[in-house]
Amino acid sequence: MASSSHEMDKHLKVYYIVFGCLAVLTVLTVSVAYLHLPIVAAVAVALLIACVKGSLVASFFMHLISERRLIFVILGLCLFLFLMLLLVPSLTFFEPHYSTFVNGVSGR
Repeated sequence: MASSSHEMDKHLKVYYIVFGCLAVLTVLTVSVAYLHLPIVAAVAVALLIACVKGSLVASFFMHLISERRLIFVILGLCLFLFLMLLLVPSLTFFEPHYSTFVNGVSGR
């Protein structure tokens, strides 16, 4: 029974540390908003903090830190496909736009 209690205390300590890190990162996110950074820099910093917070949640609260290699391959594939979904529409931005013809009919 003592081993079980010790294991529970060990897991709770990890959860408390992760919770503290998430709280600090949340305060950091709010404080960065008051720095009045340029838009690109503000978004980059916010995304970086969000990625760190998301990885902490996924690793410890969802117990992915002890998973095998297969889960990371599947997550990598999902990330790749997500990035492709974002990239493909942005590629059409650089194509020439033909605004005079819409569905084969001349328009204004």
